[in-house]
Amino acid sequence: MKAFFVDFYGTIVQEDGAIISNICKKIKENSNTEATLSEISSFWWNNFSDLARQSFLGKFQTQRYIETTSLESTLLHFGSSLNAADISELMFNYWMKPAIYDDAAEFMKINTIPIYILSNIDTFDIRKAIEFHQLNVTEVITSEDVKSYKPRPEMFAHALKISGLSKDEVIHVGDSLSSDIGGANNAGVRSVWINRNNKDCREEDKPDYVISSLTELHNLEISV
Repeated sequence: MKAFFVDFYGTIVQEDGAIISNICKKIKENSNTEATLSEISSFWWNNFSDLARQSFLGKFQTQRYIETTSLESTLLHFGSSLNAADISELMFNYWMKPAIYDDAAEFMKINTIPIYILSNIDTFDIRKAIEFHQLNVTEVITSEDVKSYKPRPEMFAHALKISGLSKDEVIHVGDSLSSDIGGANNAGVRSVWINRNNKDCREEDKPDYVISSLTELHNLEISV
């Protein structure tokens, strides 16, 4: 391998799951809904995912915009009096200072291969997060750069272009079967699924390799 393409949130740093759970709890507490926290979270996620799928090229919207818009729809659906802009800041603040996985911190210290970060999160937020943890990466490529979101292939194609490498010379590492593994498959790039919690691979997007820690990357026997 001449380079790693690596997802960021959920792969190097932890996702904002705790923040989202807290927001869903606030929604329930500030409405008359009988919906469960899981139902609130699912509605929000499905709305967000629909907006992200529709966001492409001339119709592209930033992740901050999509998060706030989907949250507004969620608040309206469940009759909550909360202000979407205000509670969205809980997520945005986390995105800039996320907790890093221990294995990721160790991997970043010992790695000698160029790392290209491929992320759906907005450029400003992820660069702040990288700066916060003082991580050494070769380049950062976001949805804003290519005006599309993973699992569409544009981000991977752009990464190949700016790295000057072929598909056989890179491998993409990520935690999401749909976004990372599916996106890599769509782009014809081999993939590594980091599965820290021993989840079942039930989706149709199958990774080429599975690891439970980023420190295992250098021990993979990757065939060409």
